[in-house]
Amino acid sequence: MSNPAPRLPFYAKFGWVLLSLCLIISILYIGSSIIMPLLLALLFAILLRPVVVFLNKRLRFPHVIAVFMGVVLFVFFIGSIIFFISWQVSDFANDLPTIKRNLAAHYENVQQWVKQKFNISYNRQEKYIEQLTEDSIDESKGMVGDTLATFSETLLHIVLVPVYTFLILLYRNLFKKFLERLVGSTNQPTLLSILSEIKIVIQSYIVGLLIEMGIVSILCTTGFMIIGVPYAILLGVVTAVLNLIPYIGILVAGVIASVAALINSPDMSVVLGVVVVISIVQLIDNNFLVPKIVASKVKVNALVSIVGVFIGGAVAGTTGMFLAIPLIAIIKTVFDRIDGLKPWGFLMGDEMPTTYTWRKVKLPALDAGQETAPEEEGVEKPPPFKKE
Repeated sequence: MSNPAPRLPFYAKFGWVLLSLCLIISILYIGSSIIMPLLLALLFAILLRPVVVFLNKRLRFPHVIAVFMGVVLFVFFIGSIIFFISWQVSDFANDLPTIKRNLAAHYENVQQWVKQKFNISYNRQEKYIEQLTEDSIDESKGMVGDTLATFSETLLHIVLVPVYTFLILLYRNLFKKFLERLVGSTNQPTLLSILSEIKIVIQSYIVGLLIEMGIVSILCTTGFMIIGVPYAILLGVVTAVLNLIPYIGILVAGVIASVAALINSPDMSVVLGVVVVISIVQLIDNNFLVPKIVASKVKVNALVSIVGVFIGGAVAGTTGMFLAIPLIAIIKTVFDRIDGLKPWGFLMGDEMPTTYTWRKVKLPALDAGQETAPEEEGVEKPPPFKKE
């Protein structure tokens, strides 16, 4: 008769968990250029799965042709968005002379304000600016190589992600059978339940993001048109795209919209209008769009989401920030289905603790001559303390 394996104490288990997290984050950081395109392709493959099933089952397309057509439609959709933004940017480039005149006017106003407030002459300001420009040029020389490497890596990802998406969809059944053999026959029902729930979560999350992006784009464009911001459509679309990055994208979009409004108009009140529009859209997005459309299936609390976004940005930049929320949702789905990991899944969830009213917390006042407070109904009295 074999003896049961000894159970590790809590501190040993916690140490193994921390070590595993460190190893996983290190692997993601070192191999981000390889892993991130695969994760993006996995998300897109889950999103395109209903399209492939429709083409295969309803329209009777062969499996390979259905997968190819699904990927082509997705690439066409992304390409249409990029083409629209490029078309709007071309109109922005045609107004460069006006932008230069407005920048010169703002520059003179800033110089005059500095002279009045800090008593710094125009010549000294020009010398400070020349010195800062020389320092920035020296620093930018080393950044040219990094920029070119990042650009080439981005082009490589643009080519690889559709290819990876096509192959993941093509060999979907192969991966599924591999997981079934890996977990064994006894755990296959749990595996199928996890895969089904992950598919629903990811599809609802990405579709919700696309709907949110469209609504935010319309709201921002309408607001920018009302206050008279030039290139309102371009700024609205850019704001909606950047808003896909949780918590941080909308701040970056607000800065870009404010700068664009400032360089296209000498009136400083336009910047205040941009801030008001961004704030109103952010309130609508946070209180209605995200809870009702995006977060209906992704049950992750705000603390874990924010920390995950920052970790994703530190590990893999913008791509990691975009992938943070869906990956956390996948991890939570797995944790909720495994007994030993359910506490971690509960920690990542958005369930609020039980709230207590002040009437239940506050002790009742003692009447004259009364030594103890009256017992509340439904509250169990603790056993009396016995002396040895």
